[in-house]
Amino acid sequence: MAQDGRTRQQRAVATRAAIIDAAAGEFDERGYVGASMDAVAERAGLTKGALYFHFTSKADLAGAVIARQHEVSRAYGEAAFARGDTPLEVLMWMSQGLASQMVHEVVVSAGIRLSTEAATADVARQDPYTDWIAVVTDLVRQGVDAGEVDPAWEPELVGRVVIPAYTGVQTVSDVLADRADLYERLRELWTVLLAAIVTERVRPEIPRLVGLIAPITPGD
Repeated sequence: MAQDGRTRQQRAVATRAAIIDAAAGEFDERGYVGASMDAVAERAGLTKGALYFHFTSKADLAGAVIARQHEVSRAYGEAAFARGDTPLEVLMWMSQGLASQMVHEVVVSAGIRLSTEAATADVARQDPYTDWIAVVTDLVRQGVDAGEVDPAWEPELVGRVVIPAYTGVQTVSDVLADRADLYERLRELWTVLLAAIVTERVRPEIPRLVGLIAPITPGD
């Protein structure tokens, strides 16, 4: 009996994950207003009854997609901190990871779309922008302490500029190129930003730093 219970629980977890994946695809393509529970059930290969067993409403489902987006983004963020040896390297790896998420992780693309749509203001209670601004601010502060960032720059100001700038770059890349040029556009953004904030010692390192923002091939 215990084994049967574990099996049912595993199936329930797998079904819930499949629903979230299906919902992410629906929200990413159609937005919150255009998405429907019927379409999500069809994408997941489930009946509406099975869908509503796990999620009681579209708002409930959108909240689950946003929560999953945060999980994925945290994993990418941890990887960035592991790769970087200096605060600015971590920032570049974070930008690389953000681009990779937008290109390869539908749940992230969907979660960000949901977080920026007016119709989901009551759903998207987790604020990814505040979180990312805080992370960037802390890294810039570390960069100042490490002699990488000119201390004339207020870390909070840089954080408030970087995240909206990234959001704008990825949005325009999505509209104009289906994000095919996202890495290149982010390298351009950081070339400008780093030229403004780094110390003279670090200035020659700008090409190497922005070069980290590129697709990672298998084995890298």
